[in-house]
Amino acid sequence: MSTTVIILLVVVGLLVLFALFMWATYNSLVKLKIRVDEAWSDITVQLKRRTDLIPNLVNSVKGYATHEKEVFEKVTEARSAIMDAKGVADTAKAENMLEGALKSLFAVAEAYPDLKANQNFLQLQQELVDTEDKIQASRRFYNGGVRDLNTRIAMFPSNIVAGMLGFKAREFFEVEDRASIENPVDVQF
Repeated sequence: MSTTVIILLVVVGLLVLFALFMWATYNSLVKLKIRVDEAWSDITVQLKRRTDLIPNLVNSVKGYATHEKEVFEKVTEARSAIMDAKGVADTAKAENMLEGALKSLFAVAEAYPDLKANQNFLQLQQELVDTEDKIQASRRFYNGGVRDLNTRIAMFPSNIVAGMLGFKAREFFEVEDRASIENPVDVQF
């Protein structure tokens, strides 16, 4: 076998290895991106579920506390902000606003023993607790996917492929208000 043939085989072998590396890296990045997109979709589904519950909850409280107009307006405004949020940062900001508004709403509800005993209110409260748990689980799943994708995008040598093919790091879905993490909305009466 001549030297030219050996060099040609080595070059072809290296090209095949490079193509296999590119293929495997691209597929793993796509898989991680799809996982992050799916997790974000799960978050938006749960946020939608919660925004659908809020008007019923507000109406239940309104029946007992009609003079608390400012609280109802804040909840409604926060609900609208969640529905209109575009992207992770806007959604996180709207989440903070809604958590504060719900704390105020439940503080108002605390002053009305008949409301706290109302079956409809109790059912809505339980659904909200369930939804909040699902939102937290969805956030964890999303942030885990973002962590894996961002790690893969940053690590050598996959960072070269990611850069060449336009993969971008994603934002974590973090609550800005650390007080709300340390003192979550307490909807247990």
